Amino acid sequence: MELIGNRLKALRNSTGLSQQAFAEIAGSTQSSINRFENNQSEPPYRVLTWYCDYFDVSADFLLCRTDKPQGKLYQYEPEDMKKRMQNKEEWQQFIEACFEPNSPLNEKLKQAILNMSGGE
Repeated sequence: MELIGNRLKALRNSTGLSQQAFAEIAGSTQSSINRFENNQSEPPYRVLTWYCDYFDVSADFLLCRTDKPQGKLYQYEPEDMKKRMQNKEEWQQFIEACFEPNSPLNEKLKQAILNMSGGE
């Protein structure tokens, strides 16, 4: 598993800056940057936030929770819901239950949702 310090070092190396030069930009010290990069101490959240802003990466990326610099973009969709959406009749019943039955505008919205989901 990649460590945070390795990720911080790789980002700094991508700039071509020495630890000293980078520390000056970051408002830190060379020894602090060295400790963070060599996993001898954990950077405080304000330092991690600064790295995120400076390199335009997500905290998920810095914390090695993902290899995508933009982070984990969650698209939560429970398996049960996926299965239900495949059953057109059950999906249509669900959509019907979500809208006021007598509203003419809601009929258009229902149809739009059904058309987008392939439920009709």
